[in-house]
Amino acid sequence: MHTLTPYLLLSAGLFCTGLIGVMLRRNAIILLASIELMLNAANINFVAFWRFHPSSEDVSGLVMVLFTIAIAAAEAAVGLALVISIYRHYRTTNPDTLNELKG
Repeated sequence: MHTLTPYLLLSAGLFCTGLIGVMLRRNAIILLASIELMLNAANINFVAFWRFHPSSEDVSGLVMVLFTIAIAAAEAAVGLALVISIYRHYRTTNPDTLNELKG
């Protein structure tokens, strides 16, 4: 029988990769992709805990995954639109150089 441990290790690896990408990269597109990795790690956790829960007839884990996917899709669409707009105006995707946006 399978255990929960491999799924949690995969999820932790994806989350750490996304966190390192957010903390070290200075490109807005890489930041968005890293956030997507972290959301996918949370999705793996939701599905794994749902699958190994004694009463897996309850679909609350899958509903949470669907909400997370919808939020990730909206975040990607709005985020990429902002990155394209900022790149057209400033000719860079480096978030550190965008100090004119601060109010």
